Amino acid sequence: MTEPHPPAAPEETLDVPVAALRPSLEAVLMVADQPLDAVSLATAVGHPVEDVVAALQLLAEEYAEQDRGFELRHVAGGWRYYTREEYAHVVESFVLEGQQARLTQAALETLAVVAYRQPVSRARVSAIRGVNVDGVMRTLLTRGLVEEAGTDAETGAHLYRTTGYFLERIGITGLDELPELAPYLPELDDMEEELGALVTPAAPVQPDSTTSTTSTTDDESTEEPA
Repeated sequence: MTEPHPPAAPEETLDVPVAALRPSLEAVLMVADQPLDAVSLATAVGHPVEDVVAALQLLAEEYAEQDRGFELRHVAGGWRYYTREEYAHVVESFVLEGQQARLTQAALETLAVVAYRQPVSRARVSAIRGVNVDGVMRTLLTRGLVEEAGTDAETGAHLYRTTGYFLERIGITGLDELPELAPYLPELDDMEEELGALVTPAAPVQPDSTTSTTSTTDDESTEEPA
């Protein structure tokens, strides 16, 4: 006598609540940073794969008919939003606008120090300029004018150097073509004592009853605006 077969397990259902298909697809695709395949999208929105594929195709056709500024493409095995080709110049202009804005005097001075003393750490740049340059360095990194160049063997601090884009922007092919401005910058060796003073806490001073206990504050540690 054969044993009865156990009942078939019910098909697994998705935990994600089923929402309106097409708006759900648009919402997920809007935040995707790479093409998403139909299975991944179906899992995300809680709809069958075949329904998702059909909805994606309809969305792509509607965007094209309505002459939207973006389009839905099926590339690399997945779906993703892209700027429509005829409007690419508008996006390019918007993206480059921030790159073309003039640098502040603080950023120019910091960039000069990096250019002539590279590879150099932020602490050394700060010591040469006499102010905190963290904000300015972030601006130069964002603009693509400087980049990380390893770490200092002794301190472990990140080192920075100028980029090829920097050379392109100032119209030279190599650092050897920079104007002779280096003699006007202090030697880094001369800054070692100052750098040590910045990282080494000063010994506490015992109060003297015969002298005034009034103290002053140094506001040079305030971060310089970019």
